Amino acid sequence: MGKQTENRKADHINICLDEKAQARKATTGFEDIHFVHRALPEVDKTKIDVSTKVFGHKFSAPLIVGAMTGGTEAATRINSAIAEAVETLQLGMGVGSQRAAIENPKLAETFSVVRKKAPNAFLIANIGGVQLVQGYGVKEVKQAVEMIDADAVAVHLNALHEAVQPEGQTAFKGVLGKICKVAAEIDKPVIVKETGAGIAAEDAKKLEKAGVKAIDVGGAGGTSFAAVEYYRSEAESVQHSLGDAFWDWGIPTAASLVETTQTVKIPVIASGGVRSGVDAAKSLALNACLASVCQPVLEAAVKGAKATEQLLSLFVEELRNAMFLVGAAKVQDLAKAPVVVTGRTAEWLEARGFSVAAYAKRGAR
Repeated sequence: MGKQTENRKADHINICLDEKAQARKATTGFEDIHFVHRALPEVDKTKIDVSTKVFGHKFSAPLIVGAMTGGTEAATRINSAIAEAVETLQLGMGVGSQRAAIENPKLAETFSVVRKKAPNAFLIANIGGVQLVQGYGVKEVKQAVEMIDADAVAVHLNALHEAVQPEGQTAFKGVLGKICKVAAEIDKPVIVKETGAGIAAEDAKKLEKAGVKAIDVGGAGGTSFAAVEYYRSEAESVQHSLGDAFWDWGIPTAASLVETTQTVKIPVIASGGVRSGVDAAKSLALNACLASVCQPVLEAAVKGAKATEQLLSLFVEELRNAMFLVGAAKVQDLAKAPVVVTGRTAEWLEARGFSVAAYAKRGAR
């Protein structure tokens, strides 16, 4: 089983790098989120404070690198490069599902390397929700945390991915109860994250009640794991057809952000197709506490730590520029900046009963 998991992780890296596994027709919805430009910003760009504090940890900018990989030799190099970059920039990162290393302890180094390279960065361990149903419990979650000396642990939900994957596990019944137990017994913040299909208000409410400390929406519009499995499966197989049919399935990231932030009081992390510092700024304007980026960092990380650092630095500078142009002197001001929601995102939210008019009427100062 361990070798099968390791091979699958290697497939995922290669496909995300070499194939067109991004959403086809689906979009994140960020194109429908428009800042109101301030011709009189009344701030000094050089004095803008992009730092923030989440989970009691200070981040130099509200940016983390999302969970991507682990369990293979290539993953060791990728995680090492990312860890070096986030340590230098005082950001944070998550690792991919640690199931491979729990099944085969020899693979633990592919994950634990992140703490060696990033002794001060905020690190997020990762375990699958469906694995909790299949027999994993508090013991395995603690093992994942200890493996990387994590500051938090993410339980990832990937029903779409499992449904399309040839080796997929789809027995999700009881997953909420398992998450509730983990949240009650783990002494680190438990984050529940989706992996590309988004989180609806109904589920966000259940997760908050279950005691999780944050939600990472993982919305649609970025990398599609249905697409990844389309490439992994044999042509003309049922799984190949499912990958094609469900390629664009999910709640767009911007819509999922509004659904969650208007429903729960716990921190919400934006992920799913975040491709620039402007996307990060829009996420924060929709009341996310952090923005999480994956695919662009993966492409940079295979080139090394310096390329990764340069990319993340650019994201931070784009965020700073957006803040300047809306008159936001600090990160918290973005949640006061007026934004206009249009197009399909506005239609989605109005149909679901969420207000968008208030966003346009607020003021940064």
